Amino acid sequence: MNAQSASGPEQYVLTLSCPDKQGIVHAVSSYLFMTGCNIEDSQQFGDHDTGLFFMRVHFSADAPVSVEKLRASFAAIGDSFEMDWQIHRASDRMKVVLMVSKFGHCLNDLLFRARIGALPVDIAAVVSNHTDFAELVASYDIPFHHIPVTKDTKAQAEQQVLDLVRAEGVELVVLARYMQVLSDDLCKQLSGRIINIHHSFLPSFKGAKPYHQAHARGVKLIGATAHYVTADLDEGPIIEQEVERVGHDVTPDQLVAIGRDVECQALARAVKWHAERRILRNGHRTVVFA
Repeated sequence: MNAQSASGPEQYVLTLSCPDKQGIVHAVSSYLFMTGCNIEDSQQFGDHDTGLFFMRVHFSADAPVSVEKLRASFAAIGDSFEMDWQIHRASDRMKVVLMVSKFGHCLNDLLFRARIGALPVDIAAVVSNHTDFAELVASYDIPFHHIPVTKDTKAQAEQQVLDLVRAEGVELVVLARYMQVLSDDLCKQLSGRIINIHHSFLPSFKGAKPYHQAHARGVKLIGATAHYVTADLDEGPIIEQEVERVGHDVTPDQLVAIGRDVECQALARAVKWHAERRILRNGHRTVVFA
């Protein structure tokens, strides 16, 4: 008995986007039928504003077949519909690098979720411009890279990050409260592969102590936004947002604690959905098949 038959059929995920036209779903489903595959779950969306069609198909194959063979045989369909498409094994865990500065709540949350299997990722390394969380990361047996950043060393520091990403085959970089502005060049080189988290007060309360500023203005909702990083600071395509209502009796420190919780929740969901290949870029927006 081979490994596949012992654990059940091999599972795959196909994602695609293309100009919307008749016959896309039929072509995909016919291809899967002709190759002996079975659709486990399928989601699709046609955007009338952009004229684009988006699709995610989770399918299985009873007979052993390599992902390379599936990609080769699907290429003709992809070309005929001008698709931007990918096929991956559903069991493959995405390699990620986490980046953090001096606020560790999101880092700690992601490390724990990955440890218990709640996130389908392999954390290849943690990068920080400070050493505050070196011991925490070491407790998870994950490499910790201290890469200080100054105005004069920013380019070299970012090159070290790029070298690490390439050496480890990393598919996603997560800014888990990494408090450095990335250069336009790094954003372009890792386009669609960097996720950031921040409070949802922007642009109202910028700079230091945004929760204290919000308290002074009597806000009634605390929120967080997870988004892809672009050269436009904090304006990349939004993936997920989380909010929690607060009352007049909540103190600034309590607002900070609530903010940490919603940041962790929004970021974890964004990372999970990206790792499960549920997010497709749609210009300045995203399609999320959650």
